[in-house]
Amino acid sequence: MFHRMISSFCLLAALLATPLCAEAVAPFTFADVQAKAQDLAGTKYVPITPVPEFLTKLNYQEWSSIRYLPEKSLWAEEALPFTVQFFHPGLYYDRPVRVHVVNDESVEDIAFDSSLFQYGTEELAKQVAQTKDMNFAGFRLHFPLNKPDYKDEVAIFLGASYFRALAANTHYGIYSRGLAIDTATAQGEEFPYFKEFWIVKPAADAKDITVYALTDSESMAGAYRFIITPGSPTVMDVKCALFTRKDAKNIQKIGLAPLTSMFFYGEERNGRPGDYRPEVHNSDGLLYVNGDNHWFWSPLANPKRLSVNTFPLQNPRGFGLLQRDSDFKSYQDIEASYERRPSLWVEPQGDWGPGSLNLVEIPTEDEMHDNIVAFWTPDKPRDKNNPNQPETELRYPDTQMYSWKLYWMQPQTSQHDRGQVTSTRISRNGDTMTFHVDFAGGELATLPEDTGLASIVETPEPIPLLEKKLLRNPATGGWRLAFTVRLPKEEGVIQSLMAARKGPVMLRFRALLKKGENLPDPLTETWIYDWQLQQQ
Repeated sequence: MFHRMISSFCLLAALLATPLCAEAVAPFTFADVQAKAQDLAGTKYVPITPVPEFLTKLNYQEWSSIRYLPEKSLWAEEALPFTVQFFHPGLYYDRPVRVHVVNDESVEDIAFDSSLFQYGTEELAKQVAQTKDMNFAGFRLHFPLNKPDYKDEVAIFLGASYFRALAANTHYGIYSRGLAIDTATAQGEEFPYFKEFWIVKPAADAKDITVYALTDSESMAGAYRFIITPGSPTVMDVKCALFTRKDAKNIQKIGLAPLTSMFFYGEERNGRPGDYRPEVHNSDGLLYVNGDNHWFWSPLANPKRLSVNTFPLQNPRGFGLLQRDSDFKSYQDIEASYERRPSLWVEPQGDWGPGSLNLVEIPTEDEMHDNIVAFWTPDKPRDKNNPNQPETELRYPDTQMYSWKLYWMQPQTSQHDRGQVTSTRISRNGDTMTFHVDFAGGELATLPEDTGLASIVETPEPIPLLEKKLLRNPATGGWRLAFTVRLPKEEGVIQSLMAARKGPVMLRFRALLKKGENLPDPLTETWIYDWQLQQQ
């Protein structure tokens, strides 16, 4: 009887269009930030006022001496699983950002206050205190990632649209970004930046935390939602809505789920003259899987000239920059702990359509600069009524929606059960070059030594394959494929190749192992190596 009375009451309330029985409405959702982004895209781009010059002139030591006081952390006294600390503007971080907290019933601004920080000098503290309209540069999330009684840093949002996170027992390395625009194009890269954040206050027993963000740039505005679940791996569920600005330039390419890392040198160089360390890198390869569940591994390089490699990839199911080598012996760097740098895997949600995976490798002479960028680029749609429309006239839709998951994983985490490429080494002798590629893991570990494995090697025109051999590697339990090719040495050949390809000549080699040459299913990933001919 009581149940029927409640039902009748709710029905009457509905008929009277009252909110008596409605569920509580969240004070801020993704729809709200999406509306803000759409409105922003309808206005002329106005560059944000940078922070005062005295802060941007700080050197790294001066800026890093500004410390946020842990006892002033957001929610520090509320026994919540997450706390938040904020970054002070200065040095490279010259764009202030607004930060809000979404509570159960309201949205509150987090105002900048110099008393939240400890400054390296009294003079600097006084200058900041006398400056009006200050704001934060970014923030970091803390959570008991490794120990139940200590809140570790688990994620950082700082600088343009950059952010990064940790898995359990890892060390900061690779970054991700909200969006890449015209990376490595003649038009010049445009860097969208997070201008505003909304952090949803977590419940006392929460295992995740939600962050909303608003991006802005000359050509696009965007709305983002991040649901961050720390652990091993730490998972970020990302959703975005992108809006092209009216009268914006014709963007050449956008990069979704862009990853940024560092590769100085690896085992392929057998060390570096004058350096005691065998290898120095945050990531050592690009892994991706296509719709046919074929896996591909491309070792990273530090080229002499800018290298932009593309891999056709329709409806991507996964890609990432990995740190496969987790052996301290490979690095010998006690302070940098490269063997603990996380791998980062992207898992697109839904069908992204036609497009390609991009790998950009930028020359660098030290390990301080991130020089590796990977992202997926959607193809621009063609007008069905104008199939011959020139590429330069194609445009992205005014509104685009995408979702993906980011997995910040411990090094050497495997994404599949096939044999993996564990190392790539190169030897040179005049105009011949030999690749030594190690495969291990998966079914390879259980195959007897006399198994008649087949190695499939593809070389580009006009590079002849001189010889190849496949040997059991007892040290890894896998197999080593060694094959030798002859590089073109005549200047005229190289010049003709350069003229045809308009830039540094990239020669793509491919290899994989099968149980039999004519069998369809591979035992291993497909190894792909892009050799910049001008390296020689």
